Amino acid sequence: MKTLSLEGRMTLVVAGSAIVGALVFAGVSIWPFPQVLAWIRAVPDKAGKLPAVTSIEPFDGGTALIICLLVLLPLSAWVAHALVEPLRRLMRALESAVASYRDGDFSMSIGTSRRDELGDLIRMHNALGQTLRDQRQHLAQRELLLDTVVQNTPVALVLTDPSGKVTYANIAARHLFNEGRALAGLDFDTVLAAMPESLREAAAGGEDALFSVEMDGSEETFHLSQRGFRLQGRPHRLQLYRRMTRELSRQEVHTWKRVIRVISHELNNSLAPISSLSHSGAELARRGDLARLPGVFASIGDRAKHLHSFIAGYASFAKLPAPQSRVVPWVPFLDALALHAQFHLASPPPEQPGWFDPTQVEQVLINLIKNAHEAGGDATDVSVAVHQVGRDTLIEVSDRGPGMSETVLAQALLPFYSTKRSGTGLGLALAREISEAHGGRIALANREGGGLRVTLVLPAGSP
Repeated sequence: MKTLSLEGRMTLVVAGSAIVGALVFAGVSIWPFPQVLAWIRAVPDKAGKLPAVTSIEPFDGGTALIICLLVLLPLSAWVAHALVEPLRRLMRALESAVASYRDGDFSMSIGTSRRDELGDLIRMHNALGQTLRDQRQHLAQRELLLDTVVQNTPVALVLTDPSGKVTYANIAARHLFNEGRALAGLDFDTVLAAMPESLREAAAGGEDALFSVEMDGSEETFHLSQRGFRLQGRPHRLQLYRRMTRELSRQEVHTWKRVIRVISHELNNSLAPISSLSHSGAELARRGDLARLPGVFASIGDRAKHLHSFIAGYASFAKLPAPQSRVVPWVPFLDALALHAQFHLASPPPEQPGWFDPTQVEQVLINLIKNAHEAGGDATDVSVAVHQVGRDTLIEVSDRGPGMSETVLAQALLPFYSTKRSGTGLGLALAREISEAHGGRIALANREGGGLRVTLVLPAGSP
């Protein structure tokens, strides 16, 4: 239950002080101080009796005021001390608590039995301290968990400051770079000097990289991720070295299994009819029915031609030559492309010529335009657009088909992935291979209103 507020207490103190002052002034100037003083001054007669005091002269105002000040000033000082001392103790306690918070110590609490505003302030202060202690404990637990995870992750983590000194390294990094010994405080360039050349080159590149090194008599493949950020106002660099050998081996086996399945399926689809037709041809020859043999041989030839085309597609992907880039004017290039594929230009081509291998890029665009026609939209909606954006050239092939789901978009560029019943999954993979060989990239995105847009990004101008 709350007592009087501070304002109420001060009101009572001021009112009491005024009443006490008035009473003291009256006692000094009117009664009883003048009577007592007159009685003290009275001279006894010969018999030793004091004469009766018949008249008393009151003090003048100035004298009475001086006497009141002499009485009230010590009393006021005592009252002020009694009132202010508890507040001063509380202020000192709050000052000590704030200083402790500034130093990161949240363990201080202040005890109080006050039921006024200061009591409320102290209780709020104690609640704040408890909240800060809980948060500090929670953060300490999270830091411990994070440090445990980082220290025990198989990814080697190295954090360096602006001078290249190692400020943090986990267990994997210590084993990778320093035979299990601590790295903190060492110059990381000096540590790298003892490492294989491929690792040094990857670290010096300043970008993400995939490299292989000879370790313990076998070849290990690593993926390096490098990021720069500011820590406590100073630039730092974080390097993550992840062993990829086992994962790449799994992916390689998975890819080979997929290739074998695709090739086996296609070979069976072609060899089974060829075997059947060969048996039929032999039976017709045995019977002397030579008139039907040309049709049998023609069917065998068609299946063999299809099989040869299928194998040639895989061979072209596996043996893609390095691009022979040169200056290519856009108008003649697009006119030649129109002889092989049906499309319309969505915008005039740029005047600045491109820089790429026209044969390879033409092959990519023919495949993309063919896919656009097979998407199921109107053939007249298939368009090609060429844009110049900064130092890059963007070639866009768009259609108004159903587009792709998010799952298909994420995997469409992978080799041997196809949603078509008879597809090989090499068209978009070959486009990606050619674009990356030119130093560019390829991107797929669904269009607003339906359809798909495939963007081939090529560096503009000669290197």
